[in-house]
Amino acid sequence: MTQWWYNHKTGEVEEGAQSLGSDRDGPFDSREDAARAPEIIAERARKWAAEDASADD
Repeated sequence: MTQWWYNHKTGEVEEGAQSLGSDRDGPFDSREDAARAPEIIAERARKWAAEDASADD
């Protein structure tokens, strides 16, 4: 199964782990998901922040 990565240093989608691990996010199951990586990561961060805030109550 092919894994896709988003290189946040270059803004490019990579098929397989081509660049340094510190420069990429993933893996993602599809090229489309990897291309949306910044959006997906922001959504996850918002969700985790909301969970943390509710845990503090």
